[in-house]
Amino acid sequence: MTTAHNTTPQYPFTAVVGMDDLRLALLLNAVSPAVGGVLVRGEKGTAKSTAVRALSALMPAVDVVGGCRFACAPDAPDPGCPDGPHETGAVEERPTRMVELPVGASEDRLVGALDIERALSEGVKAFEPGLLADAHRGILYVDEVNLLHDHLVDLLLDAAAMGASYVEREGVSVRHAARFLLVGTMNPEEGELRPQLLDRFGLTVEVAASREPDERVTVVRRRLAYDADPAGFAADWAAEEDALRGRIAAARELLPRVTLGDAALRQIAATCAAFEVDGMRADIVMARTATALAAWAGRTDVLEEDVRQAALLALPHRRRRNPFDAPGLDEDKLDQTLEEFGADEGTGGDDDPEPDGPDGGPDGGGPEGGGPEGGGQPPQDGGPEEAPLPPEAELPHQQEREAPQTPQASEKPEPESAPQGGAAGEKAAVGATEPFRTRRLDVPGLGEGADGRRSRARTAHGRTTGARRPQGALGKLHLAATVQAAAPHQRSRGRSGRGLVVRRDDLREAVREGREGNLVLFVVDASGSMAARKRMSAVKGAVLSLLLDAYQRRDKIGLITFRGTGAELALPPTSSVEAGAARLEQLPTGGRTPLSEGLLRAHEVLRVERMRDASRRPLLVVVTDGRATGGPEPVVRAARAARLLAGEGTASVVVDCEAGPVRLGLAGELARELQGTAITLDELRADSVSALVRTVQGNRKAA
Repeated sequence: MTTAHNTTPQYPFTAVVGMDDLRLALLLNAVSPAVGGVLVRGEKGTAKSTAVRALSALMPAVDVVGGCRFACAPDAPDPGCPDGPHETGAVEERPTRMVELPVGASEDRLVGALDIERALSEGVKAFEPGLLADAHRGILYVDEVNLLHDHLVDLLLDAAAMGASYVEREGVSVRHAARFLLVGTMNPEEGELRPQLLDRFGLTVEVAASREPDERVTVVRRRLAYDADPAGFAADWAAEEDALRGRIAAARELLPRVTLGDAALRQIAATCAAFEVDGMRADIVMARTATALAAWAGRTDVLEEDVRQAALLALPHRRRRNPFDAPGLDEDKLDQTLEEFGADEGTGGDDDPEPDGPDGGPDGGGPEGGGPEGGGQPPQDGGPEEAPLPPEAELPHQQEREAPQTPQASEKPEPESAPQGGAAGEKAAVGATEPFRTRRLDVPGLGEGADGRRSRARTAHGRTTGARRPQGALGKLHLAATVQAAAPHQRSRGRSGRGLVVRRDDLREAVREGREGNLVLFVVDASGSMAARKRMSAVKGAVLSLLLDAYQRRDKIGLITFRGTGAELALPPTSSVEAGAARLEQLPTGGRTPLSEGLLRAHEVLRVERMRDASRRPLLVVVTDGRATGGPEPVVRAARAARLLAGEGTASVVVDCEAGPVRLGLAGELARELQGTAITLDELRADSVSALVRTVQGNRKAA
């Protein structure tokens, strides 16, 4: 859908309070779309979507060829446009479109669809444009972009790289231009983006709700006023909107005259090298951003403060980091690099290279009305009052969960006494060892879950293994099977021309096999038998490594811990492996070993998840030494709980954490009851000799 047809006025951009980095990044893209878009990261309810949707009203209108569904420019129409060739005719002016891509959209909805039946029978290309065509020369907005399915991500990457969209179905193809400003919002608690897509966003910003009571009061007042009378509220802010729209137009006009000197370019190159970013895209984006900042400030020269601000916006998501590390830059290192490569080149002459707050920068060149100068902070049209709450529709429809800030894998918490109220014998949490690359743990058989990278499954993408009648809308056509089904009926259908007489019943779609993402449920023993400091650090390092593997394979993960007298669901099933890593890092140990309680809690969690998403198959990973000491008849109860899970066909792996010269082999006994496999911490490593996947599958077959 596009906001251009929404009858309710958008929340005004100038009424969004605070969020300086977010507003500045959006405005820079309005000034120079070549910057490459914005990725907005932040907790739910922080006006991310509100600000992004408000941007479209500030963008200049575009001229398009009358009647062209692909928004061709009248002065330079696309020679390959499916609606072309275009003759000289009426020119239409329309507002810049903001097209929203739903997370659950189909491939055909994104790129468009061909009428295969007409293509085969009549030889015509009957094409229905998709969202990429609607977004051409406009904005493509993806809310919760980190939840976008991989096959849609692949299509976005192709379109962003080539500036065009290709739709191909068994030799019949359509191509059209697709150049758009890509804007995405995401809640990091729900998982991270693929690196390839992350790099396609020119800028990234982090947002969080204000903790200042006065600002929060202003947020609520403005939101309530807008909800009560959207049109009246928009009218109250119309003058500020017009002023900001005019400033964008002036900056766009000034942009071609801005000079990026050799000294500033050297600072850009040195900064990208200092932070070890991959490739050259970061240098290019920084250069474009610094130029846009200068134009936004009303200057024709790029200053050091522009380079600094450009680095803070363009580099955090491009620096090399562990997937569990939050994006960010060391600002002291940034200032040191700019000073080192600026003084010799004559760009470091300012005594204070960093603007002092939103009013910092040179005295000259800033626009009227108290707007930002120098580095280019966005205008504070509403004074010091800050950002509104987003509309209710913005809140992500996810499970409510608490997700503490993710620590880095290498952090080692300081020793501390047992928490107040903790069980007797409880020990403080210890840090995890460095993660390592693990072997892949597969769920045996062939699933039909969401696209991922773990277990074999029938998916929309992958290698073709057969054909079947369409189940609903036609997916990928299997041409040979369709022709084979239609061929025997050509005479009875009165075929007389060249075209094949094809009917709906003849169509066959390809059956493809790829990989799916699974629900990986970790059940971690945190009892006293696991509490040796070095041992628990190694166990946490192993689980952290498995979490990293789950992140890379697009799994959902859950975490159950058991110790003392019961088991706790430390992390409900989620896509956020960062939250799982944080919970793991904080896990204390001590007490008895209620193994049966941990397994029974896993059974209950899997039962609920099976009702929510029956197609996502679970993999149970039990991390324990196999001891069972909690409650009455602990060994018997643990065996019964294990058999209950095995009876429901749950694929299981037991990571044996037993250490020392004398080993009881209890983890192996547990694995046999689960009809799974037991592996040691050493065997979990990808460079170990054991063929883990064959072992898992072999044990399941033998059982």
